Amino acid sequence: MRYLPLTPADRAEMLERIGAASIDDLFVDVPEAARLAGPIAGLPLHASEMAVERHMTELAGKNLSAGSAPFFLGAGAYRHHVPASVDHLIQRGEFLTAYTPYQPEIAQGTLQVLFEFQTQVARLFGTDIANASMYDGSTACWEAILMAARVTRKPRAVLSGGLHPHYGEVVRTMARFTKDDIVSLGTELTAEADDTALIATIDEQTSCVVVQYPDVLGRIPDLATIAEAAHAKGALLVVVVTEPVALGLIEAPGLLGADIVVGEGQSLGVGLQFGGPYLGLFGCREKFVRQMPGRLCGQTVDADGKRGFVLTLSTREQHIRREKATSNICTNSGLCALAFSIHLTLLGGEGLAKLALINHARAQATFDRLTRVPGVSLLNNAYFNEATLILPRDARDVVRGLADRRVLGGISLGRLFPAADGLHNGLLVTATEMTTDEDIEIFATELGNLLVGVPA
Repeated sequence: MRYLPLTPADRAEMLERIGAASIDDLFVDVPEAARLAGPIAGLPLHASEMAVERHMTELAGKNLSAGSAPFFLGAGAYRHHVPASVDHLIQRGEFLTAYTPYQPEIAQGTLQVLFEFQTQVARLFGTDIANASMYDGSTACWEAILMAARVTRKPRAVLSGGLHPHYGEVVRTMARFTKDDIVSLGTELTAEADDTALIATIDEQTSCVVVQYPDVLGRIPDLATIAEAAHAKGALLVVVVTEPVALGLIEAPGLLGADIVVGEGQSLGVGLQFGGPYLGLFGCREKFVRQMPGRLCGQTVDADGKRGFVLTLSTREQHIRREKATSNICTNSGLCALAFSIHLTLLGGEGLAKLALINHARAQATFDRLTRVPGVSLLNNAYFNEATLILPRDARDVVRGLADRRVLGGISLGRLFPAADGLHNGLLVTATEMTTDEDIEIFATELGNLLVGVPA
């Protein structure tokens, strides 16, 4: 039975109060092409629970999931091994049922977990501090741009051409409501990121430069040079890390001049999960702490001199006047943050470095084999566990053909950049510690057969 607490008179009064003639007025921002004109064709208006379960099971069976085929997808969501102990621990009742602590100092266990998480993120990113997590990497990226505007009092943000296009879309969508000026550079198939073109775009009105590291094509930009150029114009450098495992091998962004470092924490402890929930990471310089969104847990001592934890900063609209809030983050991805923290604790610093080396070695083996397929070449001069292949034909067709052969063979740049010219033959391929020699050989064989027209 549907729960409809409002009467028609209640709804009419509410619409009148906000100045809307009808409920349809509330959806005018949704493009007309995206709205339904009536019930979905072919979908019954009602069905029994058993019938729905059977139908949904049949639909789920059509998925080609990550563990059932050679898997080379990445682009911000990575398949890594998650130790069984991670799931075991996060499913304990005190963690699984925990919610935002509105009387935080009573929830000492929750605050300690978040404090440890913050410490790990700050060390990983090379920043002075980190907050108690964000929703995901893309929204953390937008929050960083808002923060940079508050710090510098400048209106213009420059997005590198190497930034994941989905992150860029989130930024541009949110900027519609804040009137921030977003300058997005184009993406080109070059062996190295064009840092010179990016630096030339920075001017006196620039609040920040946003750079992904490694970037969406797997390239590794020169952060120190970009940071120096940004600081010379009074701008901040915002670095986006979508693959935190890479920081076990390459230098932390904060140590290369980044002022704000954000990213996606899914790689550690969280798993793919068909797209979410994921985990936003956020770190910055200590001098900017009061402009940082979300929460910050701190360590102190109680009246008896014992160690305790407190909610040091929480400048959210739930706690202070809306106009003084640094964000509208009303919760954090606490369970995912815990999974991230447990996984990283199990690895330790040496373990993370070893995992990163294994990832890079697996990627090397993958690209060494794939570039022996006639007509296939490697774009990158350097990479971590992800790089771009250049194919002799549109990569979108190749990806679909590989899926028909039960190989999840990367992500076509035509899918990521559908409106861009000159990128459609690019294929973004990722390898991790989960990639086996057999997976690589199957991928290479099926790619070769597909390119020369051998039937599946």
